[in-house]
Amino acid sequence: MYRTLNAIASRFFTKAQIYKYGFNWSPMYRRSTGKISNVSEDLHYVKIKIPLSWKNRNYVGSIFGGSMLSATDPIYMIQLMTILGNNYIVWDKAATIQYKRPGKETLFCEFTFTPEEIINIKNDVENLGEIDVVKTPNIITSKGEIIAELSKTIYVASKPFYKAKRKRHLDKSV
Repeated sequence: MYRTLNAIASRFFTKAQIYKYGFNWSPMYRRSTGKISNVSEDLHYVKIKIPLSWKNRNYVGSIFGGSMLSATDPIYMIQLMTILGNNYIVWDKAATIQYKRPGKETLFCEFTFTPEEIINIKNDVENLGEIDVVKTPNIITSKGEIIAELSKTIYVASKPFYKAKRKRHLDKSV
Protein backbone atom coordinates (compact mmCIF):
# COMPACT_ATOMS: atom_id res chain seq x y z
CA MET A 1 0.00 0.00 0.00
CA TYR A 2 2.76 2.49 0.95
CA ARG A 3 4.68 1.78 -2.28
CA THR A 4 1.54 2.39 -4.34
CA LEU A 5 0.81 5.67 -2.56
CA ASN A 6 4.46 6.67 -3.00
CA ALA A 7 4.29 5.98 -6.75
CA ILE A 8 1.18 8.14 -7.11
CA ALA A 9 2.54 10.94 -4.92
CA SER A 10 5.85 11.04 -6.83
CA ARG A 11 3.98 12.52 -9.79
CA PHE A 12 3.18 15.64 -7.77
CA PHE A 13 5.73 15.95 -4.93
CA THR A 14 9.48 15.68 -4.35
CA LYS A 15 10.96 12.64 -2.60
CA ALA A 16 11.68 14.81 0.45
CA GLN A 17 8.06 16.00 0.66
CA ILE A 18 6.75 12.46 0.26
CA TYR A 19 9.15 11.22 2.94
CA LYS A 20 8.22 13.91 5.45
CA TYR A 21 4.46 13.97 4.98
CA GLY A 22 4.20 10.25 4.28
CA PHE A 23 5.69 9.52 7.68
CA ASN A 24 3.76 12.23 9.48
CA TRP A 25 0.42 11.10 8.05
CA SER A 26 1.10 7.37 8.34
CA PRO A 27 -1.00 5.77 11.11
CA MET A 28 1.83 3.41 12.08
CA TYR A 29 4.28 6.28 12.57
CA ARG A 30 1.80 8.67 14.18
CA ARG A 31 1.28 6.15 16.99
CA SER A 32 4.97 6.45 17.88
CA THR A 33 4.31 10.14 18.74
CA GLY A 34 7.36 11.12 16.66
CA LYS A 35 7.16 13.68 13.90
CA ILE A 36 9.52 14.35 11.01
CA SER A 37 10.46 18.02 11.22
CA ASN A 38 13.18 18.39 8.56
CA VAL A 39 14.24 16.46 5.47
CA SER A 40 16.96 17.56 3.06
CA GLU A 41 16.10 17.47 -0.65
CA ASP A 42 18.61 14.64 -1.22
CA LEU A 43 17.24 12.74 1.84
CA HIS A 44 20.72 12.54 3.39
CA TYR A 45 19.45 14.38 6.46
CA VAL A 46 16.29 13.74 8.47
CA LYS A 47 15.39 15.27 11.82
CA ILE A 48 12.56 14.09 14.04
CA LYS A 49 11.03 15.47 17.19
CA ILE A 50 9.26 13.58 19.93
CA PRO A 51 7.14 15.95 22.00
CA LEU A 52 6.19 15.01 25.55
CA SER A 53 2.41 14.57 25.58
CA TRP A 54 -0.34 12.62 27.28
CA LYS A 55 0.06 9.99 24.52
CA ASN A 56 3.62 9.06 25.48
CA ARG A 57 3.95 10.13 29.12
CA ASN A 58 4.87 7.18 31.33
CA TYR A 59 4.08 6.46 34.98
CA VAL A 60 6.78 8.87 36.24
CA GLY A 61 5.91 11.70 33.83
CA SER A 62 8.69 11.31 31.26
CA ILE A 63 8.56 10.09 27.66
CA PHE A 64 7.95 6.35 27.49
CA GLY A 65 11.08 4.58 26.20
CA GLY A 66 9.04 2.60 23.70
CA SER A 67 7.91 5.86 22.10
CA MET A 68 11.53 6.95 21.71
CA LEU A 69 12.52 3.66 20.11
CA SER A 70 9.49 3.40 17.83
CA ALA A 71 9.84 7.03 16.68
CA THR A 72 13.44 6.38 15.61
CA ASP A 73 13.10 2.79 14.37
CA PRO A 74 11.97 3.10 10.72
CA ILE A 75 13.83 6.25 9.74
CA TYR A 76 17.21 4.92 8.55
CA MET A 77 15.76 1.94 6.68
CA ILE A 78 13.29 3.93 4.61
CA GLN A 79 15.76 6.80 4.23
CA LEU A 80 18.35 4.41 2.76
CA MET A 81 15.77 2.58 0.61
CA THR A 82 14.75 5.89 -0.92
CA ILE A 83 18.32 7.10 -1.48
CA LEU A 84 19.59 3.83 -3.00
CA GLY A 85 16.57 3.09 -5.20
CA ASN A 86 15.05 -0.14 -6.45
CA ASN A 87 18.25 -2.08 -7.21
CA TYR A 88 18.87 -2.77 -3.52
CA ILE A 89 17.23 -4.70 -0.72
CA VAL A 90 17.25 -2.80 2.58
CA TRP A 91 16.06 -4.21 5.92
CA ASP A 92 16.27 -3.18 9.54
CA LYS A 93 18.37 -5.86 11.17
CA ALA A 94 18.89 -4.75 14.77
CA ALA A 95 18.33 -1.87 17.14
CA THR A 96 19.50 -1.14 20.64
CA ILE A 97 18.83 1.83 22.84
CA GLN A 98 20.56 2.91 26.03
CA TYR A 99 18.61 5.37 28.11
CA LYS A 100 20.82 7.93 29.86
CA ARG A 101 18.20 10.07 31.60
CA PRO A 102 14.46 10.70 31.52
CA GLY A 103 13.04 12.69 28.62
CA LYS A 104 10.91 15.37 30.25
CA GLU A 105 10.60 17.73 27.27
CA THR A 106 10.48 17.60 23.47
CA LEU A 107 13.29 15.40 22.18
CA PHE A 108 15.11 15.35 18.83
CA CYS A 109 17.11 12.90 16.76
CA GLU A 110 19.03 13.46 13.53
CA PHE A 111 19.65 10.80 10.88
CA THR A 112 22.41 11.47 8.36
CA PHE A 113 24.19 9.81 5.48
CA THR A 114 27.09 11.60 3.84
CA PRO A 115 27.51 11.34 0.07
CA GLU A 116 30.72 9.40 0.77
CA GLU A 117 28.82 6.88 2.92
CA ILE A 118 26.35 6.26 0.10
CA ILE A 119 29.18 5.75 -2.41
CA ASN A 120 30.91 3.34 0.03
CA ILE A 121 27.67 1.43 0.62
CA LYS A 122 27.13 1.01 -3.13
CA ASN A 123 30.76 -0.05 -3.68
CA ASP A 124 30.74 -2.52 -0.78
CA VAL A 125 27.47 -4.07 -1.93
CA GLU A 126 28.81 -4.34 -5.48
CA ASN A 127 31.94 -6.11 -4.20
CA LEU A 128 30.45 -8.22 -1.39
CA GLY A 129 26.81 -8.66 -2.38
CA GLU A 130 25.55 -7.70 1.08
CA ILE A 131 26.66 -5.59 4.02
CA ASP A 132 25.50 -4.36 7.41
CA VAL A 133 25.47 -0.60 7.97
CA VAL A 134 25.66 0.51 11.61
CA LYS A 135 24.52 4.01 12.57
CA THR A 136 24.60 5.48 16.09
CA PRO A 137 22.47 8.61 16.51
CA ASN A 138 21.52 10.12 19.86
CA ILE A 139 18.14 11.27 21.11
CA ILE A 140 18.75 14.72 22.59
CA THR A 141 17.02 17.72 24.16
CA SER A 142 16.92 21.15 22.50
CA LYS A 143 20.03 22.01 24.54
CA GLY A 144 21.94 18.98 23.23
CA GLU A 145 21.69 16.87 26.40
CA ILE A 146 21.81 13.18 25.49
CA ILE A 147 18.70 11.32 26.66
CA ALA A 148 19.34 8.03 24.82
CA GLU A 149 22.01 6.48 22.61
CA LEU A 150 20.84 4.37 19.67
CA SER A 151 22.55 1.77 17.56
CA LYS A 152 20.83 0.74 14.34
CA THR A 153 22.02 -2.04 12.05
CA ILE A 154 20.65 -1.92 8.52
CA TYR A 155 21.12 -4.81 6.08
CA VAL A 156 21.80 -3.82 2.46
CA ALA A 157 22.15 -6.22 -0.49
CA SER A 158 21.95 -6.13 -4.26
CA LYS A 159 18.69 -7.59 -5.55
CA PRO A 160 20.38 -10.39 -7.54
CA PHE A 161 22.52 -11.41 -4.54
CA TYR A 162 19.52 -11.38 -2.19
CA LYS A 163 17.35 -13.43 -4.56
CA ALA A 164 20.12 -16.02 -5.00
CA LYS A 165 20.68 -16.19 -1.24
CA ARG A 166 16.97 -16.72 -0.56
CA LYS A 167 16.80 -19.40 -3.25
CA ARG A 168 19.78 -21.25 -1.67
CA HIS A 169 18.12 -20.99 1.74
CA LEU A 170 14.79 -22.27 0.43
CA ASP A 171 16.50 -25.14 -1.42
CA LYS A 172 18.27 -26.23 1.79
CA SER A 173 15.05 -26.22 3.82
CA VAL A 174 13.18 -28.52 1.43
